[in-house]
Parts: sequence; C-alpha cells; structure tokens
Amino acid sequence: MSTRYVRTTRRAGAAALLAAALTFTLAACGGEDGTGGKDKASSSSSGAGKDQPSKGSDGKTYPDTSKVLATFKGEKGIEMVIHEAKRDSGGFLTVTGEVKNGGSDGYTTPVQWSGMESDVAGAGPSFAAMTLTDSKEKKRYYVLRDTDNRPLTTSNYTSFIKAGESLPFFAQFPAPPTSTTQVGVTFTGFATGTIEIS
Repeated sequence: MSTRYVRTTRRAGAAALLAAALTFTLAACGGEDGTGGKDKASSSSSGAGKDQPSKGSDGKTYPDTSKVLATFKGEKGIEMVIHEAKRDSGGFLTVTGEVKNGGSDGYTTPVQWSGMESDVAGAGPSFAAMTLTDSKEKKRYYVLRDTDNRPLTTSNYTSFIKAGESLPFFAQFPAPPTSTTQVGVTFTGFATGTIEIS
C-alpha cells in the first residue's frame, strides 16, 4: 500500500468523522425546525417563561377575561380592568388586564405610562410605570427588567385605542411574600386600588 493512498484514506476518514460530529452537534443544539436554541434563549431572558399570558395570532398578549379583580377609572371614559394577579413558581407575580376605551372618541395613551427611565425608552410605549404596593410589608414593587433592561410588560403597542376597543396587557413584578394576599395598584392616569393575589 502506497504512502499516497494511506494519506488520501486518512483525509477521507477525517472528513467523514468531522461531518458526523457537526451533524450530531446541530441535532443536539436545536429542534427539528432549527428554532430550539432561539426559543430557549428568549424564554430564559423573559423571566416567567411558560406562565406568561398567551399571545394571539396578531402578536398581542390576551388576558383571561373570565374574571375581574378590579376596575380603575381613568379620564375620558378610559378604564383599566385587572383580570388576574398570579404568582408562579419562579418567584414572579404576573398582572394581566386590559385598558378599555368606553368613550366616544379615540384615546392616545400618555407617554407617562412608560415611566421616566431613559433605559426603557427603547422598548417603545409600555406599562413600565405601573407599580404594586405591599402595605403589610411596607414595600413597593416595580415592573421587572430582562437582561437587556427591557421591561417585562406589554410594550411597543400602537398608542391609540379606538372608541369601544381595548388594549390587553401584562406586567411582571417580583412576588411579595406568600403571607401577602393583597397589593395596591398604582398607574398613571387611573385611580389607585387594591387587588387580590391568586
């Protein structure tokens, strides 16, 4: 057997081994559709993962509207309805609801809803200014941020609500101690009030 033949055989064997290793690595890193790695990354950076409210085909986040915890009155026929305030196993509290325009005219959401922090301005319109108050523990909770400092709340929505329509939202906070069963809700432009934690 010639030296040249041995070298050619070794090269072919090494190339086959490398191709097999690459195939195995790609299969292990992602799902069959190639999005497995991306889904894991976005899920881990968002904080609550599977307990987040569901999204519709239009990209909006829709709350479970079968129950109402509280309704907070705003200006010009605007109301903020809180449907759920739910703890999850990761130590988060997710508040879901919708802002309803019960007036006869369209309503432009105020920039103050996004809060005054310049760090979250890049997320577009959001509910980052919402806060929860635990009067029992004398603590205030702010909307959480992800690893890119974006608020973990509905954001970048169209800031105009037509008459008779609503804007669904969610906002995630650190969960108060389990002994706390009620929290106060404060959001710019609406009356303050209390909601029950489930």
